[in-house]
Amino acid sequence: MVLAASDTFRAAATEQLKVWGERSGVRVVAQKQGSDAAAVAFDALVAARSGGADVLIVDTAGRLHSKHNLMEELAKIHRVLERERGDSPIETLLVLDAVTGQNGLAQAKTFNTLLPLTGVVLSKYDNTAKGGVILAIADELKLPVRYVGLGEGEDDLRPFDAREFVKALLED
Repeated sequence: MVLAASDTFRAAATEQLKVWGERSGVRVVAQKQGSDAAAVAFDALVAARSGGADVLIVDTAGRLHSKHNLMEELAKIHRVLERERGDSPIETLLVLDAVTGQNGLAQAKTFNTLLPLTGVVLSKYDNTAKGGVILAIADELKLPVRYVGLGEGEDDLRPFDAREFVKALLED
C-alpha cells in the first residue's frame, strides 16, 4: 500500500499523513506544501507500481462542494489517475462528516456529478441520528456506504453494516 499526500495546502496535512504512514508501516509519497495535488497523486501511482503495491490511497484536501477551484483540482486528480491507471480499478470514496446532516446530500450530488463516486465513508459516526443522511444518499444516488469512522484510532474505521444501522434506527 502507498499513501499519496495530495492535501498540499493544509499546513500540517502531509506531516499528519506521514505519522499515520509510520504507525501503519505504509509508504507516503509527498511533495512540498503548495505543490500540484495531481502531480503528487501521479508520483504516488508511479511509486505504487514500481514498488508492487496493490493499493494506492490518495488523500486530498477537504473541500466544500461550493468551492469551484477546489472541485476542479479534485477533477484533475481523478483525470490523471484515470488516464494512468491502466486496468487497475479506481474506488472513489467521498468522506462525509456525519454531523453535516442533509447538506451531505448536496455535497454528494455535486461530487458525484464531477467524478464518479463509488461509495461513501461516514466519519464521526456514533449513532443513527447522526447518520440519517446516508438514507437519502443511498436512495437518490444509489451509492453504498462502505465504512463508518467511529473515532481517530487505527481500528476506528469499520465496514458499514446496513442491518445494524436499520436495527438501531428502528429501536430508537
